[in-house]
Amino acid sequence: MHLNLGEWNELIERSLADPDSEPILNLERDEDPVYDAVFVGGGAGGRFGAAYMKAMGGRPLIIDAWPFLGGSCPHQACVPHHLFSEAAEELDRARWFSDELFYPKFDASRASILEMVKLFLAGRGSAHAFMNWQTKEQLEVEYVLNARATIIDKNTVQAAGKTFKAKNLVLGMGARPIDIDIPGLDLHGVFDFVSLVEELDYEPTRCVIIGGSKVAMEYGAFFHATGCDTTIVSRSQLMRTKALHHVDEDLRQYVVGGMRKRGMEILEGAHPVSVNGDERVRSVTVRLESGEEIDIETDFVFMGTGERPNTAHAQDVLGIEVNDYGRVIANKRMQTNVPGVYAIGDMIDGPMEMFKARKSGVTASRNIMGEDLEFDFSEYPDFLHTTYEVTWVGLTEEEAKAALDEVIIIQMPPYVEGLDTPNLPLPCAEGTMLYAFSKPELSGFQKLVIDGATRKVVGAHHVGYGAKDAFQYLDYLIHRPEGLTIDTLGWMNELFLNPEHFVQLSRLRAGKSKLIHL
Repeated sequence: MHLNLGEWNELIERSLADPDSEPILNLERDEDPVYDAVFVGGGAGGRFGAAYMKAMGGRPLIIDAWPFLGGSCPHQACVPHHLFSEAAEELDRARWFSDELFYPKFDASRASILEMVKLFLAGRGSAHAFMNWQTKEQLEVEYVLNARATIIDKNTVQAAGKTFKAKNLVLGMGARPIDIDIPGLDLHGVFDFVSLVEELDYEPTRCVIIGGSKVAMEYGAFFHATGCDTTIVSRSQLMRTKALHHVDEDLRQYVVGGMRKRGMEILEGAHPVSVNGDERVRSVTVRLESGEEIDIETDFVFMGTGERPNTAHAQDVLGIEVNDYGRVIANKRMQTNVPGVYAIGDMIDGPMEMFKARKSGVTASRNIMGEDLEFDFSEYPDFLHTTYEVTWVGLTEEEAKAALDEVIIIQMPPYVEGLDTPNLPLPCAEGTMLYAFSKPELSGFQKLVIDGATRKVVGAHHVGYGAKDAFQYLDYLIHRPEGLTIDTLGWMNELFLNPEHFVQLSRLRAGKSKLIHL
């Protein structure tokens, strides 16, 4: 069958609605093939890895329990988060400019979490339909969907009543939200990023977020922007959790300070004690850093405590090793301790981000097909959303000063005593021009960290809009063996007004033989 996108969408929705629906098979007709690899999981890592292997002349097979390819990202995770973050940005601007210029008076009753969830649910099938169609018709990858894989051994997997043989096994079964051990998490009104989009059935009015993860910050900023007053309860300082690295303190202060400026309550060093209610959440008991216990009234609790990989089945059958955080231990070739078994995506250490999933899947495939290739997933550009895009790569100022003899900082707004920087409308660019001319303290933050001896850029940090895409290129440039010098950066062609401003600022200093701060 050659289904169009509408037909794929209909098939996927029917399969999701019926737990007993039939598997979806895209298999060649030859008898008892031996695949170069079976990818257990068809998320970003499995789909990209299998496609790359097929393109190299190999024969991969994807098996996934869901009736679609692409995994949790378009279904429950990163796609809704980006939709909600875009809404948060728009709502934030509408609130700051309420009844000013051409903005109408802000009406909080029109901003609805539930409405945004319904908008996402109505549109999420299109990505699934396209990936199923593209993988079959253009990438020519075989797959078994809507059927859970059972691993028999490292060369044998069963699914949909069939047994599949392979020379290698690639594990990409994803991760699940972590629950903590406190009473009351079974009450109606407690959600995580999965159950939020699948089960929310009312409009929240007051939110308590448990955890200080990226998810906690990003979803919390969205909830609060809609008018749902939000408190974050975090044991650690925000942006100081294990999952985040190279977070510059000045950037952190700007981001977290901005969240507080918008009215969010952030309780750092605090511990949740219990979620309270009868059938429905009514409050959360929190032990503050001082030891005092308080009750926070709420009708909505959101869990932002991180995720843990789905490793139990592979551990039991294959004996793969995992670390203290439940991640599969894999080397830079994605190889586990079991020969011929690879692990990718959210299964392994490093960020639970799309780039790592896709690239780790491709790395596994290229090694299986005979290349000797490594992927260092411990160094990478990173980002999160509040009502801003927050992006960074490389060393912080503090890390650079610990490692280098001379560190040069180029920054906007500058920290100069008596300059009245809250009224300085810089940095400004597309997305912040209205702020720059009306509320300059909201126009953003940026910092470039430079090795004064070699003139190489070693870190870049940005809060604002529109600069995020540039950081994937900055990441490549500064991590090359030859690096990226202030002189090269200052000689690039910038687009006026480019959001990150690093080119212009570098050009102002690149002429000096002895670099100084700017």
